[in-house]
Amino acid sequence: MKTAIDLQNWNRKEHFEFFNGFNEPFFGIVSEIACGKALSWCRNNKVSFFHYYLYQSLRAANMVEEFRLRIEDDLPVSYNVIHASPTISRPDHTFGFSFVPFSENFQDFIGSAMAEAEAVASCSGLRLNENTSRNDVIHYSVVPWIKFTGLSHARHFSVHDSVPKITFGKYHATGGEMMIPVAVNAHHGLMDAWHVSLFLNHFEKFMNNPE
Repeated sequence: MKTAIDLQNWNRKEHFEFFNGFNEPFFGIVSEIACGKALSWCRNNKVSFFHYYLYQSLRAANMVEEFRLRIEDDLPVSYNVIHASPTISRPDHTFGFSFVPFSENFQDFIGSAMAEAEAVASCSGLRLNENTSRNDVIHYSVVPWIKFTGLSHARHFSVHDSVPKITFGKYHATGGEMMIPVAVNAHHGLMDAWHVSLFLNHFEKFMNNPE
């Protein structure tokens, strides 16, 4: 489900029209969040840390409307719910795209994520399909080998993309706390750094209160 944004009465009307005309309307922010409590909980409960932070980040993104906004037919729309389209690596160091629907039920979410991992492992290539190409997703990537402090994405400027991209790096100890890098790249016509900060605050809160 999605609803059209009333552009004429939207407080971001001028921002949207300004940035939507850019060749590169995406901006990027890299930050770190504390993840020690979540990591311990996952180890104690034999839960995939990747599945846990993917779930909690998607839960956080759904709480910030700007992460649910997309541009379709040159106009902004708001989706009720957004899902995950993470890249999943294979033993041969290639990767495939996947689609994991959001569910408030963590076990249901894990089940979908595991099924997609098996599907990616059983094929080759990028695995592009109608689900991985949906607009109502977040494009997720994981770089578990690198504690990055900056990140950019390959972009096809002739394709009018408005899907946010979230990337996770290598978790590491800093000052006695486990931290994980998080990069957010998003369309500036739809959100600003303030909205990214809201997402990161929700995400860190969820990671520090594992359920």
